[in-house]
Amino acid sequence: MSRIEEALRTDGDCGAEWLRRAAEEDPQLAGEVLLVEHPPVYTLGKSGHAENLLVSREALEAAGARFFHIDRGGDITFHGPGQLVVYPILDLERLGIGLRDYINALEEAVIRTVTRYGITAGRIHGASGVWIDPDGRRPRKICAIGVRSSRYVTMHGFALNVTTDLGWFSRINPCGFTDRGVASIASETGRTPDMEEVKNQVVNCLSEELNVEIYK
Repeated sequence: MSRIEEALRTDGDCGAEWLRRAAEEDPQLAGEVLLVEHPPVYTLGKSGHAENLLVSREALEAAGARFFHIDRGGDITFHGPGQLVVYPILDLERLGIGLRDYINALEEAVIRTVTRYGITAGRIHGASGVWIDPDGRRPRKICAIGVRSSRYVTMHGFALNVTTDLGWFSRINPCGFTDRGVASIASETGRTPDMEEVKNQVVNCLSEELNVEIYK
């Protein structure tokens, strides 16, 4: 984790101030986008419920995972290998959009990305993220989204399951839901997409949805 990301995860005002100073040096700068894969970790959002963790923390540690309370929105989720986690650190005021439109842009970028792998996905009213078969009997989430902003600067982001071992989700009620499943690009297509290729697709779609140039 970079020092920039750490600052934004733990102190939103600190992250906002960093971005303000960076923008003074480069007036065209609207932020930075981090694309990472994490080792196995479970995170519980500030409005989450501890009972959605179905095993003890000792059991998680025995399985090789860690657990953290963090200050994003949303409930409990998992991050791990084979999952593309994207942290856009952006000044929404400079971009001229509100938080709700920003979240919609993230969702649309992911919907467009998975479409390129032959997957039809969409939204569920009242449930953030990107879903497969959203109107079906058991929708399954392929991408979790949890963000917050401080002084118009965004923190956290989204996690797209690419080749993630979905067994990790059996230890939680993902995002607090007991009647919905999880999915990945690999589980839906039977193929193993290249992570770098998926990153490029996400960056291109995100750039178009936010109407910004993202330099690699």
